[in-house]
Amino acid sequence: MSFPVDLTAVLSGASVSQLHSWRRTELLQPEEQANPVRYSFRDVVALRTFVYLRSQLPLQRIRKAMDQLRRMDLTDHPASYVLRTEGDSVWLIQDEHSIDLVRRPGQEGLWSLVDVFAPFENMQGREVADLRRPRPHLEVKEQRLGGWPTIQGTRVPFDAVAKLVAGGVPPRDVARFYPTVGLPGATDAADLHREVVQIGGRAA
Repeated sequence: MSFPVDLTAVLSGASVSQLHSWRRTELLQPEEQANPVRYSFRDVVALRTFVYLRSQLPLQRIRKAMDQLRRMDLTDHPASYVLRTEGDSVWLIQDEHSIDLVRRPGQEGLWSLVDVFAPFENMQGREVADLRRPRPHLEVKEQRLGGWPTIQGTRVPFDAVAKLVAGGVPPRDVARFYPTVGLPGATDAADLHREVVQIGGRAA
């Protein structure tokens, strides 16, 4: 499953212009070479990490951290690494060790574990929803539909439900089409879809 730019922006917290800039400057190139641009779930996780770090640090330090990973021959996908910020640096967390990637590259030190999947505020002041639960009755699981948001406890994609609602089916009647989807799930699916459309509209 791959993610279009607008949904990637909502789930990662990056703006559409940031995604474009980060592709152009190769901070992160999508795993899939597609036109229009599509991102993998791992791309979304890496982008969300960058957005979290960017809410506290200049972009230059994030780029320096990624350059340091390459100098350390750590060339897997950025989502493979646990990157956190402590003070004014970026730290690579490996098992029980933490390595400074920016201020004193290679030096081990103290760090505080912050879960970038949890809600946070990006540098524009926008609340970035919990990646695992972007709405109370929606959930994201990588092993389910490749991380595509689904109605809680089901394999029903949020956008399939949202399109029904947008087409005039009241949320309370969605269960006629998807018996496992109740009113709360249908309402949340429509709400997430509205945010995706709004961000897509800003990109147009």
